[in-house]
Amino acid sequence: MALTPQDIARIANLARLELDAEQSGRMLTQINGFFDIVEKMRAVDTAGIEPLAHPVAALQDVQLRLREDRASEPDDRAANQRSAPAVERGLFLVPKVIE
Repeated sequence: MALTPQDIARIANLARLELDAEQSGRMLTQINGFFDIVEKMRAVDTAGIEPLAHPVAALQDVQLRLREDRASEPDDRAANQRSAPAVERGLFLVPKVIE
């Protein structure tokens, strides 16, 4: 699939962009280059290939790579809320804006 200069003009109009001839030509080249890459990827036979949950899984076990999920910073809630005009039970109180 390749776009034409008319397609670029229509897309620019829909996006409310004002492109001059040079910018339009550059955009046409870049977008068509992207579509070429997509077509090359579609041409690859992936039948029988198991999908990966994470791209790194092709190289190493992802579980070994990820760190343990734990808090690593101190709890400074009280210090951070000292300058707040109103706090209740550790929450910032704000004025009601919707009736």
